Amino acid sequence: GLWNLAWQKELHLDGGINHIEVQPLAPITAPNEMAETLENLMRKLDDDTSYKRMFRLAFGTDEVNSQRLLKALAQFTGSLVSADSKYDRYKKGVVEFTPYEQRGYELFKAKCASCHAEPLFTDLSYRNIGLPEYPGVHDKGRMTVTADVSDSLKFKVPSLRNVSETPPYMHDGRIASLRGCLEHYNSRIIQSPTLDPLLKDGIHLSRYQVIDLEAFLRTLTDTSFIKNPRFADPERKIIFSPDKH
Repeated sequence: GLWNLAWQKELHLDGGINHIEVQPLAPITAPNEMAETLENLMRKLDDDTSYKRMFRLAFGTDEVNSQRLLKALAQFTGSLVSADSKYDRYKKGVVEFTPYEQRGYELFKAKCASCHAEPLFTDLSYRNIGLPEYPGVHDKGRMTVTADVSDSLKFKVPSLRNVSETPPYMHDGRIASLRGCLEHYNSRIIQSPTLDPLLKDGIHLSRYQVIDLEAFLRTLTDTSFIKNPRFADPERKIIFSPDKH
C-alpha cells in the first residue's frame, strides 16, 4: 500500500527507488503501468484548467512542470498516514481486544513480529518467503537491484496495516485471501537456497490459531483512513479553497 511511505527508506518491493519524490517516475513510465512520458503528461496537465488552478494554489503560479508534479505527488503520498486502527486504539488503552484478537496478538508477537515488527508491521528487510516459482517467470526480487545472487527471490517485507482490505496477496498477487496467506506459512513453504532461515521449518499453526491470528490481523484495519474524503477518487476533481492553503 501507499500508506506510511514517509517511514520507508527504500521504495518498491525490490527497493529499487530510494526517494519518495522519484518514486512516481516508475509507474508513470513503466510499460506495464501507465506507459507515459513526462513530456506527454505535462501537456495533458497543462491543458486541464482545474489542474492549472491547483498548481497556482500550491506553487504561486500556474506553471506546470515535472519538478512541481513530483513534489506534489510526494507531498500527497507522504500524507497518507494510517495509524488509527483498533490495534492503535488498543495500544492507547482506549479499547480492548476480543479473546480471539488477544490470542491472535500473542501468537503474532511469537511467530510473526520478527519480520512484521510493530508499529509499522514491517522491519523493512528483504526476505524469501518460500513461494513456488512459476515456469517462465523469472522473478529476481532484490537481486534485480543488488546483482547479488544471495538476494534472489527476496522481496521487501510489506506492512500488514490494512492487510484485510488489500487482496490479492504476495508480491505477484497469487494468493486471493488472507486465510490463504496464513496457510502458505503453515504448510506450503518451498525450500530454496535463499529461503529465510526463520521459515525453514514453516510456521505451524492449528486451525484455531489461524482463526485467532486472522482476527488480530483484522484489527490493523484503519477505517478512518480508508474512508477519509481527503483521499477520495481524483475524478471528483475536488478544488481546494485558497484559504485552506
